[in-house]
Amino acid sequence: MSYSVDTDRKWQKRWEDSKLYKFNPDAEGEKLYCLEMFSYPSGANLHLGHWYNYSLTDSWSRMKRMQGYNVFHPMGFDSFGLPAENYAIKTGIHPKDSTLKNIATMEKQLREMGATYDWDYEIATCMPEYYKWNQWFFIQLYNKGLAYRKNAPVNWCPQCQTVLANEQVVDGECERCHTEVVHKHMTQWFFKITDYAQELLDCLPQLDWPEKTKKIQTNWIGRSEGSQVAFFVEKDGKQLMNDDGTPVKLEVFTTRADTFMGVTYVVVAPESELCEKLTTAECKEAVDAYRLATSKVTDIDRMSTTREKTGVFTGAYAIHPLNGRKVPIWAADYVIAAYGTGVVMAVPSHDERDFEFATKFGLDIIRVVASEPGAEDELPYCEKKGVLVNSDEFDGLEMHAAIDAIVAKLNSMGMGEKKINYRLRDWLISRQRYWGTPIPMIHCPSCGVVPVPEKDLPVLLPYDVEFTPDGESPLAKCAEFVNCKCPKCGGDAKRDPDTMDTFVDSSWYQFRYVDPKNENAIFDSKLVNKMCPVDKYVGGAEHAAMHLLYARFFTKAMRDMGLVDFDEPFQSLVHQGVILGPDGQKMSKSRGNTVAPDDYISKYGSDVFRTYLAFGFAYIDGGPWSDEGLKAIVKFIDRVERAVADVKDTPSCDISSIELGKDEKDLNYVLNYTIKSATADIDRFQFNTSVARMMELLNAIGKYQQTAGCKKEMLRYTVEKLILVLSPFAPHFAEEQWEIMGNEYSVFNQAWPSFDESALVKDTIEIAVQINGKVQFKVDIPSEADQAAVEEIVKGDDRLEGALAGRSIVKFIYVKGRLANIVAK
Repeated sequence: MSYSVDTDRKWQKRWEDSKLYKFNPDAEGEKLYCLEMFSYPSGANLHLGHWYNYSLTDSWSRMKRMQGYNVFHPMGFDSFGLPAENYAIKTGIHPKDSTLKNIATMEKQLREMGATYDWDYEIATCMPEYYKWNQWFFIQLYNKGLAYRKNAPVNWCPQCQTVLANEQVVDGECERCHTEVVHKHMTQWFFKITDYAQELLDCLPQLDWPEKTKKIQTNWIGRSEGSQVAFFVEKDGKQLMNDDGTPVKLEVFTTRADTFMGVTYVVVAPESELCEKLTTAECKEAVDAYRLATSKVTDIDRMSTTREKTGVFTGAYAIHPLNGRKVPIWAADYVIAAYGTGVVMAVPSHDERDFEFATKFGLDIIRVVASEPGAEDELPYCEKKGVLVNSDEFDGLEMHAAIDAIVAKLNSMGMGEKKINYRLRDWLISRQRYWGTPIPMIHCPSCGVVPVPEKDLPVLLPYDVEFTPDGESPLAKCAEFVNCKCPKCGGDAKRDPDTMDTFVDSSWYQFRYVDPKNENAIFDSKLVNKMCPVDKYVGGAEHAAMHLLYARFFTKAMRDMGLVDFDEPFQSLVHQGVILGPDGQKMSKSRGNTVAPDDYISKYGSDVFRTYLAFGFAYIDGGPWSDEGLKAIVKFIDRVERAVADVKDTPSCDISSIELGKDEKDLNYVLNYTIKSATADIDRFQFNTSVARMMELLNAIGKYQQTAGCKKEMLRYTVEKLILVLSPFAPHFAEEQWEIMGNEYSVFNQAWPSFDESALVKDTIEIAVQINGKVQFKVDIPSEADQAAVEEIVKGDDRLEGALAGRSIVKFIYVKGRLANIVAK
């Protein structure tokens, strides 16, 4: 095999010198925006996952380009984030220095992959020219009431003295020092994504996304139709009042208002400020101890249905608004402050969790729904059918009718109403970290919170900052950064010391790619409306509920601001699978089962590696790595190379100039079947089957070469088509073979081959001839022959007499296109 990494370098230089992949938004052809989720430059090299995502999406883009689309295929780097900051803490190398070095390395490797990126459209989110517009858009959200501050619980590491993102908490411990993480409250910035909850649900069905991903988003948003009901509170024998003199109300969302008369206790989230307000002096010590214990448990563990229920009495009571019953208020960790109202009404007779809790702590259990009047159903009775019992004026009502009646009564008292609730919470975007976008707000003692004026953007991230965690945001310790003047009054003020969640960077980058050098606007809306939304988006399924949801929110907010004229950022979505180690396990250095792409590429060239990634795995599933599979691709490439060598001196010609005999028609059938199948499969990201069709075509070429009347012009025509179909997977190799055959540069300026449907209809087909169900011989028949014609052909075959062995034909059956069956006696 003469193909090597030197071939790669030759054609990469040629492509760059000729600007083959220079994108022109005004070029002919329907626009097609293809985008992979950009990478975080946290390592020195592209890993296997990068290659699997980027090289094969590039293959798809190449086919689309050859089909006449004006393909926009940019690349950049998601370059803010925790890994670089943690690396700086560990090594002393500044995040900016390590990140920019890694970007340079990864860009070089991406170029050596041979992808179709136009690097004039490159972005890096850590650069001021990018994050300036993060800050600008933050201020637009703030002005629209979609960015706000409030007190919220955070993950806190007592050892590192810092806030941790959820992803930094592993099994309830800090990922760095393994100290047990606790929860504490801090004032944080939020984006009001909940304003778009219903629209985020409504637009999902129209998207060409995996159903599983749409289901994850549906569940994450979590729409529930129910009722909000309320209780007054008694503490220390008196009704509990707010500071403004109004009575405290405990508001609860429920989908089972029919069970309201069966409430025997109420539960509040122990970490909530409400819990502290409800707790009596007598119960304070026990509640404080329980609050501390709860702060060390993850939200996931707290919500587990199998975890043993724990709780503590607050000393206060909720007053049932319809019957005046006093029911105890407990704090229990299965209720979380950030979900719903942070208060739950408990009906142990009709809820398994409440029943378990009430049984453990000896709380009342009152049946209020029965399957039918007088029934003594086993408790808890949780079926969604029945009538009310022990419910005073509502006795005998069918449970669904009872919901309406009970809520109507509560509504007349100002204590309840029908309501739609969402599981989705507003997006907490504050990070007490350094390596991110500074939040563009100023805190003035006189004027309060004031946005940085647009003319003063970007608020630059300072270089000389102390990273060592000590409980403060790193920027708070940088006097040159934090001390400033108030834009309103001119007095002394301080900048907000937090940085933005890096998901902000990736929530709108798809639009900035279109207009990356614009210094005067976040982007040119006309240009973005022309090029967007993204037509094909490819990346990991792990981003289903965060990045993809946030990007949808940003798009809708931008639409409402007049920045874009569409509703969704990504029309079609594909998730790539995960390649496992040769042992079938997830790759890790500790297992010793990692695969280093560079080793294989230096040995075989990038196209062998790319083509194996296409052939060796179902793209959306992934699977175990196999060196033997890669060696099969080496042999395949070598055979294609030899096929080209056999025809390179034969002039190119069209199929119309070749006289087609049976052997030519057979080869042409395989060629057209390959083109048809590979085109459809590549379009569906089913790359493995498309490469398999090419291998079958190469076998058919080899078979045709052995025929007595083999025509060189037919071989040349077929091999040319094979190179065109193979070119998206092996671009450098295909260019080389295309040149060897004397064709004009570039193979990627050629049209994608079309298939001839008529060539897929064979003149003759081969069928089996059976006698009493046993195959005796095979015979060629006209493909359109009816039973009478087939029977005549079979009976005229010299082999039939010997196969019958003196028996007589009783019945002749023809199964069209498959077989002839003779019943003989």
